[in-house]
Amino acid sequence: MYCAWLEDHKNVHESWDGFFRNIQASSPSGEVGERRPSALLQGRVLSHSHDMAQKVVEDHLAVHTLIRAYQIRGHHVAQLDPLGILEVSCSNFSMVPMMSAIVVGFYGLDESDLDRSFQLPPTTFIGGQEPTLPLREIIRRLEMSYCGHIGVEFMFINNVDQCQWIRQKFETPGIMQFTNAEKRTLLARLIRSTRFEDFLARKWSSEKRFGLEGCEVLIPALKTIIDKSSTAGIDSVIMGMPHRGRLNVLANVIRKDLDQIFCQFDPKLEAADEGSGDVKYHLGMYHERINRGTDKNITLSLMANPSHLEAVDPVVQGKTKAEQFYRGDSEGKKVMSILMHGDAAFAGQGVVYETFHLSELPSYTTYGTIHVVVNNQIGFTTDPRVARSSPYPTDVARVVNAPIFHVNADDPEAVMYVCQVAAEWRTTFNKDVVIDLVCYRRFGHNEMDEPMFTQPLMYKQIRRQEHVLKKYSDKLIAEGVVTLQEFEEEVAKYDKICEEAYTSSKDEKILHIRHWLDSPWPGFFTAEGEPRSMSCLPTGLDEDVLQHIGTTASSVPLEDFKIHPGVSRILRGRADLVKNRQLDWALGEYMAFGSLLKDGIHVRLSGQDVERGTFSHRHHVLHDQEVDKRICVPMNHLWQNQALYTVCNSSLSEYGVLGFELGFAMASPNALILWEAQFGDFHNTAQCIIDQFISSGQAKWVRNNGIILLLPHGMEGMGPEHSSARPERFLQMSKDDPDHFPEFSGDFEVQQLNDCNWIVVNCSTPANYCHVLRRQILLPFRKPLIIFTPKSLLRHPDARSSFDDLAKGTKFKRLILDVGPASQSPGQVKRVIFCTGKVYYELAKERKQQNMEKDIAIIRLEQISPFPFDLVREEVDKYSNAELVWCQEEHKNMGYFDYVRPRVLTVVANKKPIWYVGRDPAAAPATGNKSTHVNELKRFMDTAFNLSAFQERDL
Repeated sequence: MYCAWLEDHKNVHESWDGFFRNIQASSPSGEVGERRPSALLQGRVLSHSHDMAQKVVEDHLAVHTLIRAYQIRGHHVAQLDPLGILEVSCSNFSMVPMMSAIVVGFYGLDESDLDRSFQLPPTTFIGGQEPTLPLREIIRRLEMSYCGHIGVEFMFINNVDQCQWIRQKFETPGIMQFTNAEKRTLLARLIRSTRFEDFLARKWSSEKRFGLEGCEVLIPALKTIIDKSSTAGIDSVIMGMPHRGRLNVLANVIRKDLDQIFCQFDPKLEAADEGSGDVKYHLGMYHERINRGTDKNITLSLMANPSHLEAVDPVVQGKTKAEQFYRGDSEGKKVMSILMHGDAAFAGQGVVYETFHLSELPSYTTYGTIHVVVNNQIGFTTDPRVARSSPYPTDVARVVNAPIFHVNADDPEAVMYVCQVAAEWRTTFNKDVVIDLVCYRRFGHNEMDEPMFTQPLMYKQIRRQEHVLKKYSDKLIAEGVVTLQEFEEEVAKYDKICEEAYTSSKDEKILHIRHWLDSPWPGFFTAEGEPRSMSCLPTGLDEDVLQHIGTTASSVPLEDFKIHPGVSRILRGRADLVKNRQLDWALGEYMAFGSLLKDGIHVRLSGQDVERGTFSHRHHVLHDQEVDKRICVPMNHLWQNQALYTVCNSSLSEYGVLGFELGFAMASPNALILWEAQFGDFHNTAQCIIDQFISSGQAKWVRNNGIILLLPHGMEGMGPEHSSARPERFLQMSKDDPDHFPEFSGDFEVQQLNDCNWIVVNCSTPANYCHVLRRQILLPFRKPLIIFTPKSLLRHPDARSSFDDLAKGTKFKRLILDVGPASQSPGQVKRVIFCTGKVYYELAKERKQQNMEKDIAIIRLEQISPFPFDLVREEVDKYSNAELVWCQEEHKNMGYFDYVRPRVLTVVANKKPIWYVGRDPAAAPATGNKSTHVNELKRFMDTAFNLSAFQERDL
């Protein structure tokens, strides 16, 4: 801001330099009349001349300050509120529009100066072609520009060119002009917006619909943005919005068939698709049509989203980024996003701030988003004065230098002009911009709500408020732009369209949620939306592929690239592993990513510190130690025609970034999209995305998504916030039935995956980790994949795999059998310990130390959900004489036990128990005391290998 101020003032001072020279040149310096004055008189004249010049200069500077004040503060006194009740705090500012005497007095001028002409500075465009204007006219033009129905916030932007651009758009005399044709188009759009809501209100008076009454201008506003953007070359627009006005947007912006919308109100409509479905004002839509304003094809996508306001913001941004990426649109010239918001949520929800901070990050930018705030001046029943601490709901946008255009929603032409400017801004500068539509809610929060309970005075005013369509149509009729007959014919025409659609909607008996899909994947599924097969290819790899990837992973593909000695040591260690045909965790990941890139599958890994890896194991981005910003991504040097690998450290955000990656994964099924938490525990700040979109997205919106969550997990005495990825939460939300023993037919593994809502795994070997990542792409459908990844196992000498475990024909092991002495004499085994993850290595070490390898079998559950009933039954039958134990390092009320226990009991038909071994129930997920941690571990290890531990226990 200071830079912009300084630059402005530099320009102004340069302008005034010439003015000062003119003052000095015209000052009396010699003769008065025909006689040279005396020295005394000459001194007085010169002194008086200097004072006069000084006064002129001061007055001109005062005028410049006055102009700047309007540019900075004019929005505070703009007439923004259609109801006339809005109060914006503007303390320390005394400027009242149209009261010139008060204004000029504040700046050291007086009323006599109003008719004096002043030279205009270069930082204003109010003069047009005129270099000077009378002060009265200067003030009048400034008030027209900044204190009418548009309030412009932009002087905080620290870029002079951008400030000048905005000044020109709002100060140039006569710039806000519309042709009669444009006015008629605006009226027609306003008719459609208004009459659609009126029609719904007449037909379904007792239904919630979250109508747009009070902000009907939103529909022509969005269409203006789309028209202007289409003219600039945009051919795909991805939108997100809350519930208010969604049906109207679907009908009149996206152009969803009206009968498809109206049939949603039928209580007898049966759902044909799987899952729960969702309420009509949460559903999305994808539609390609001709834009009538430009005669160009345009694709419009409105994302489905839950009632969790603003949660869709980063999802829209991620999908937009993906569309741009796959189309090679590196400057956002073809694909853009529009986000709509409510005023209370925009100010109150932290994800708004998180999303704004992604707007200019290299791997997350969508090159400018147009934000439209439907400012109802209320949040449900909450007044703004108790809902936010800032003057405007839009102040959060100032953090990224986004201009904010406040506009009175009862002035449709002002709204259209602001929308045009916003679209031009996005095209010109590729930066975010905010439109604040100051409006009102004609009814309550929904049509069944009584707003007079809590806002009686506001709603008394609203009931007196004339509808915007009536005001604007009267205006155009008075101007002679349309006749009353033409207006009434347009109204009747749209009413007839609605009635005909209503009649045909009664023929709809079945609801097809697939018709509301916002992210179709052409060619991936059958025409009916089903997987093309129900099998999965093996995920193993050729030896030469493994060797090639391993060699690249342990080298620096660029010449004269100086790496850190520590990284050099890591690469040498990798080279030794490859030489010995061995994999650690980092190499297993390298094999998965590299092999998919070879097959043309884009891989994107995002999250905090993922480039190096939180635990310094990955090093996918190498940094030259001597050249600033010179980096090397070896993964992008694997194959000649490979797909691109994107690995990007994110902002310190979970909610926003996970939402972004989820949106990215929606765009294409042929990409591996992964988000890694710094520690698994940290996913809790992204819980909204997990609960509302990932776990239930397919059930609500028939939307497949193959996003992968990597969640570092393991009890190592590192404290309650660096230990548990909360597996119990994911397992509780898994929809498989614990009491139903499934039929084993066909490819049971794939069928089970198709039926689940997500896949939860805890791999204990690098090879299995590689397999599960590759399986994610080779499956004929897409499901979210939750992977609990290790910390200490990253470098554990026993957590290694052989290249043979990844050989051609091998695949992911849902369950890893015991292959030691116990498996050779299963009838003599006394106990079978089922476990998952890191605790296996502690159990195996303890078993060896106690020389119990014949007595106890240890079986690893690698895929926890969906539960591998078939494989568990085989093992239970194999060790028929053994007692069953579930061992976990997590506390008993956490982890996997509550999920595993009922399913194992179903396997054994409740004929024998499965005992618990692990930590006792607790409130915190883990201890932060190393000694306590070790003692807890020793205690449950003792129980695990005490063969008489459960003999006296009751079932």
